[in-house]
Amino acid sequence: MIDLRYVKKLIEMIDESTVDSIEISSDKGMKIRISKSPQQRGTVQVAAPMPVPALLPASVPARPTPAEGVAAAGEPETQTRAEASKTQLLEVKSPMVGTFYHSPEPGAKPYVAVGDRVAKGQILCIIEAMKIMNEIESEYAGVLREIAVQDAQPVEYGQVLFRIDPNG
Repeated sequence: MIDLRYVKKLIEMIDESTVDSIEISSDKGMKIRISKSPQQRGTVQVAAPMPVPALLPASVPARPTPAEGVAAAGEPETQTRAEASKTQLLEVKSPMVGTFYHSPEPGAKPYVAVGDRVAKGQILCIIEAMKIMNEIESEYAGVLREIAVQDAQPVEYGQVLFRIDPNG
């Protein structure tokens, strides 16, 4: 087990130095990477396997996508338009594996709600990883159209957390 005070001290040291990232491995196979990259500044990441999407069997034809401009048989055109507009939304994805929290503490007002105007750099949520609370900031300015995760639910690296309409 790695001492969290040690990890916090490493984060502070990295922030104050010209070193961009550091990776530490223990004899027991635990690996920690701390990086100053813009999206993950001051966060701790634990290596975890990524899920592999299931592949369709060759006998199942691929369904046309709304981007191709073709509505599937029996599908209302309004639903096709809604799916097409969803593709224009910008996605804020999880920079780490952890637990998603919509508010700063239990019972407190959420950071954001659907329909709110958000600014670039505004705090949207917290992701708890290894007992460290990591504030996740918006990468975009616009109107929040969707919150894709429920409060206190586990999230994976790269999982969509929010969808923002930059033209809203």
